Amino acid sequence: MKYQIGLKFQRINKKYVETITDYHITTNMEGDTVKVRYVATHEFCGQTVTDIDIVPVTIARGLDKHGEK
Repeated sequence: MKYQIGLKFQRINKKYVETITDYHITTNMEGDTVKVRYVATHEFCGQTVTDIDIVPVTIARGLDKHGEK
């Protein structure tokens, strides 16, 4: 995977930092990768919020903003 579990990023126009917790890979019958999506969590009002459909481009943009490369 391009991004490792545990990596932190911050989305554009958001104040919270998210942490990658998992990833989902979809393949076709020939074994070719069709889709890659990441799962990330963040804290909001004492609750853990999970987003299960994050595209790699969102993480790449968030890394630039958060200062990690």
